[in-house]
Amino acid sequence: MKLSRELKTGIIVIGGILLFIMGFSYLKSTPIFDNSKTLYAIYPNVGGLQSGTTVSINGFSVGKVNNIKFLDEKGNLLVTFNVSNDFKFSKNSIVELYDTGIIGGKGLQIRPVFDATGLAQSGDTLRTETRPGITDLAQQKLTPLVRKFESAISGADSVLVNVNSVLDTNTKKELKEVIVGLNDLIVSLNGSAASLNTILVDNKDKLNNSFKNFDVLTSNFAKLSDSINAAGLGRTLARLESTMTSLDNVAQKIENGDGTLGLLMTDKELYTNLNSTTKELDLLLQDLRLNPKRYVNVSVFGKKQKDYTVPEDDPAEKIEE
Repeated sequence: MKLSRELKTGIIVIGGILLFIMGFSYLKSTPIFDNSKTLYAIYPNVGGLQSGTTVSINGFSVGKVNNIKFLDEKGNLLVTFNVSNDFKFSKNSIVELYDTGIIGGKGLQIRPVFDATGLAQSGDTLRTETRPGITDLAQQKLTPLVRKFESAISGADSVLVNVNSVLDTNTKKELKEVIVGLNDLIVSLNGSAASLNTILVDNKDKLNNSFKNFDVLTSNFAKLSDSINAAGLGRTLARLESTMTSLDNVAQKIENGDGTLGLLMTDKELYTNLNSTTKELDLLLQDLRLNPKRYVNVSVFGKKQKDYTVPEDDPAEKIEE
């Protein structure tokens, strides 16, 4: 069958139109034979998001960005994208704008939510969030450090200015003298250390002997302690403590007036009577020595005893008086 020229021309025109539509759809990232749903998201700043950027769910590509345009006078941007109908999620799901790499580039990912508000349908506008990128995080972390660094530099500059104002000519001269004095002191200390080292080296044997003697003394002291312990020092101390306790009890009884000694120390009347008795006994013995005939009058040959005449200076008479 031979085709006419008009039919060929029509086929070519229709083919060209189809190719144009397919090319335009490819450039617009809008598939022709696709039943995916079209969704919307609103951002104050898309950060360089481009049409044709992949839209993913859990890292898996489910669609592409179709179009980005201004929404209102405030500069908010309306992002149009399509998502495959193979995965169902709620209309409360969140569309997150994030960095795709360190160098740059933005992407969209859907954080699906599964609730009873209904599934997302074509034409719905989803909630949006923007995740800070590495550059934003670095800027947030580094900004306080930069401010502190600038403050430190400013403080150091002020300190240097104050130091320069303090370090006048006289102060610098005095500092130099102090440094020279420190150097001399260090040299002197080095000399003293060398002398001490020489003394230690020269007396090394004596020091060793001293340490040995000290070890022997320590050993002897330990042996002496063992000997004292073996000799029953502990028991002796225990007995001494018991004796001291007994003496303390005796002293306590004496103080309380218990016993003869206690009565002698505490009973004044007994002490007075005893003192008087002692004096009378003393006078009796003295009278017996001076006048024995008053008490003893023995006649060997049976003679009659003479009556005793009391002397004028008789001590007993004085006592009676």
